Amino acid sequence: MYVTTFYSFKGGVGRTMALVNVAVDLARRGRRVLAVDFDLEAPGLDTFDLPGASRTTPGMIDFVSAYLDTGQAPRADQYVFESPGIGTGGGGLWVMPSGVHQDSYAERLARIDWGLLYEQHDGYLLFEDLKEQWREFVQPDYVLIDSRTGHTDVGGICTRQLPDAVVTLFFPNAQNLRGLTKVVRDIRAERSAPRNKVIDLHFVMSNVPDLDDEDRILEESIASFQRDLGFVGEPAVIHRYDSLSLLNQAIFIKDRPRSRLAKEYSVVTSEIMRLNSEDRDGALDYITRMLRANHTPGDLPRATKDQHIKKIEASHRDDGEVQFRLGMLRSDEGRNEEAVGLFSQAIKAGYRRPEVYLRRALIRRWENDHDSASQDAVKVLRSDRAVPAEVRRALTMIAPEQLPQIVELPAVAMLPPGEQAWIAEKLDRSRDGAETARLMLRTLLSDSRLVSEEQTAARRTLVLASIALGKYSEALEVIRNQEPELEKMEIEFAFNYGVALWGDRRQLVRDPFKRVVELEQSDPDDNGSPNRLQCISLSHWACGDAGAAREYATAAHREITRRRGSEFSCWRYLRVPAAEFAQDVSEMIKLIEGNDSVTPRFLSQT
Repeated sequence: MYVTTFYSFKGGVGRTMALVNVAVDLARRGRRVLAVDFDLEAPGLDTFDLPGASRTTPGMIDFVSAYLDTGQAPRADQYVFESPGIGTGGGGLWVMPSGVHQDSYAERLARIDWGLLYEQHDGYLLFEDLKEQWREFVQPDYVLIDSRTGHTDVGGICTRQLPDAVVTLFFPNAQNLRGLTKVVRDIRAERSAPRNKVIDLHFVMSNVPDLDDEDRILEESIASFQRDLGFVGEPAVIHRYDSLSLLNQAIFIKDRPRSRLAKEYSVVTSEIMRLNSEDRDGALDYITRMLRANHTPGDLPRATKDQHIKKIEASHRDDGEVQFRLGMLRSDEGRNEEAVGLFSQAIKAGYRRPEVYLRRALIRRWENDHDSASQDAVKVLRSDRAVPAEVRRALTMIAPEQLPQIVELPAVAMLPPGEQAWIAEKLDRSRDGAETARLMLRTLLSDSRLVSEEQTAARRTLVLASIALGKYSEALEVIRNQEPELEKMEIEFAFNYGVALWGDRRQLVRDPFKRVVELEQSDPDDNGSPNRLQCISLSHWACGDAGAAREYATAAHREITRRRGSEFSCWRYLRVPAAEFAQDVSEMIKLIEGNDSVTPRFLSQT
């Protein structure tokens, strides 16, 4: 139960109208709502077109009067009526009016001394008991209280004792600012001992003219309210609305839901829900806004942000999506241990979407728990709901020995052939990855949905994987199917053809490497990658030009030392870290210099 008071220091800002529209909006969003008329001097809830309303329904004045007469708090359900047909999806609206509107109303109100009620008749306990009765008899998700204007004893009950939140409506002028300053200060004082009660504050400018602010009058007024009332961000706005429907006290949310005014009331509803930690939709909205911007939404101080987040966590312990979103928030804050715990709780609560396993895997990899990260990554690939981007990221965390099993996993099998081919291309960091790529591509190459460019790329990847695994005859078959004549091969296929022949025959065949050298000389690449320089170096050596081979090898070594990350090495036909690539080049130089005991590593991988 989240109690929210609607308060304005001055009248004329449409406070009761706002409350009724928000109440109906909440009911239509599936919430149980109790609207309480505590504006006893100028009551008005019962004047709206709410089914079930009656001038003879007893209310707040009658409740307090009965208590003063008997010394016992009466049953609150006798002072509440239901307004049928308002809510949907389990939502509903109940109303506790101000009282029976007969000639004796003013007299009964005048007999209540609110100060004496608190000093001598345990008024504080009476209203605490009333809150519990609301909870028992109505079981509302929200209680909305319409409070009297100004500085009054009743105002203190409504703005400090009863509520969890206060919506302050104001016209942005100096009179409202002066009056609200004390009220807001008193509300915030509740955060201190002995009460230690945080009351959420919402600021709503109301009855604002919809005019150009060319002289910055409104802008400067808002700045004054922000400064003196101590809130950040723009207040919600309810603009002046010229319509005769206002004379009939139309409920715009119900009667004119597409109007601008209805939409502005709906914004106020969402703002209230967002700071209610028990409201699922509000909690998700709060977390989403926290993720989007590095600030605390609404009036909630940064010092109490964690407290609010913990309340959300506790209120929705069994809601997997809420726990997951909280985990994302903690992850973004760098609080990884808490994030992993929240992700695990989300999974326990039944939220087993691939995104939660992926997020947990990323943190575990960051924490160097690679085994657990790999297990989570496999769970991503077991899902038939993973999108290509999630599949790609998961594959980067799969342990090499687990790669062969991913080919038939749903997330991979459901991808379009082009995506599968692209993924296979990225599995060049280990022999297990190469074997996985080979298994994937041998099937994919027969898929007619692969376009020409994808077919060529897939063949190239299959050739690399086959050579890495020592399956040279398979590599030769793929190359010859692509281009059977050496004289027409492009530089990359010519080099791979020479390596595959070398492995298959166990002796060097120079013609493919001569083709590589000729193509390089006819179209040199001045900004060659370390891998390209390495391949040209090996080709010159194969052609008997040790000087050029040493020159290109030295250039490859120099380039790799300038880079971070990994690089594909033709010495072993795998992608390796920069340090290992440099080691491969050093071994190549020994071969170039005539060390007969040195052979390329790809020859020993059969």
